[in-house]
Amino acid sequence: MGLSRGNSYEEQRRRRVKDNKRKLDELGLHNLSAAVRQATAEPMPTKLAKPRNPVMDVPTRRSGRIANIAEQPDYNPEKAQRVRYPAPEYATKEQRAYGIAKAQELKDQLGSDYPAFIKPLSHGYAAKSDSLKIPMNFREHLPVRHEMMVLVDEMNNEFHLLYSFKKHGPDQYNHRINQWKGFAADHQLADGDCLVFQLIESTKFKVYIFRASSYNKNDH
Repeated sequence: MGLSRGNSYEEQRRRRVKDNKRKLDELGLHNLSAAVRQATAEPMPTKLAKPRNPVMDVPTRRSGRIANIAEQPDYNPEKAQRVRYPAPEYATKEQRAYGIAKAQELKDQLGSDYPAFIKPLSHGYAAKSDSLKIPMNFREHLPVRHEMMVLVDEMNNEFHLLYSFKKHGPDQYNHRINQWKGFAADHQLADGDCLVFQLIESTKFKVYIFRASSYNKNDH
């Protein structure tokens, strides 16, 4: 009995498989499944790349600076190259004494018809200062107002500079020749040089220059 029951179950299973296959054939689903399996097994076609736009084909910038701008200089004062000026040359005591002696000798020869004064130059007056202070003992010969002063060098070249007068107290006066730096530069004045200013007119000086570099030990 057990064997006949098993054969009956197997027979029913076969009939169901046969019926299901028949229904698939009628619906065409069997061929559809086979086509799906075949399509899955076939390789996918290669996707063609789109042509790049030459205008947009620009490398990505990661910098915040504006493109196509020339490289700007670095104004960091710590990185800037420091300009080294040559050290100033200072006259020796002998050179200074030589200049003063020669200037005094000329002043004595000029006489008293045209007052004169001697002005030894420091490095500041020779290269830095924009004004030259006139000695106090020469004030009686100078105007007590601002004037244009003419300096005449040994080549008879004239330089028109501003003369200024200022009173600080009963006996305190300040007489200066301004714009002096240009005159000093034009004549290449140096530390230790000594000048003689001779007042040949009320607002005109004749200027004589004795250079410290002309010192000669044989003259001492």
